Amino acid sequence: MAWLVLAISGVLEAVWATALGKSEGFTKLAPTALFAGALLLSMGGLAYAMRTLPIGTSYAVWVGIGAVLTVGYSMATGAESASALKMVLLVMIVGGVVGLKLAH
Repeated sequence: MAWLVLAISGVLEAVWATALGKSEGFTKLAPTALFAGALLLSMGGLAYAMRTLPIGTSYAVWVGIGAVLTVGYSMATGAESASALKMVLLVMIVGGVVGLKLAH
């Protein structure tokens, strides 16, 4: 159960990171509200997962999921350029996250 909560929390990290960028310094209400809600849920899920999973592994998996999804979303929407090198680097992050899960 902790791994599932951690994965969902990682997805929510991507949501709050994206909403933070769209909030334009907290001047736009809807993205700011989405940021706050997703942040609370994401941190709460991370805290829950850390009750049974190692802290370092939990944090690395959480950040890895959030980073890959945030960059992937930015590239998919055209907010950030895509390249073969970036794709290889994202695959490496995913590999590291999967490796940490398997090593647990």
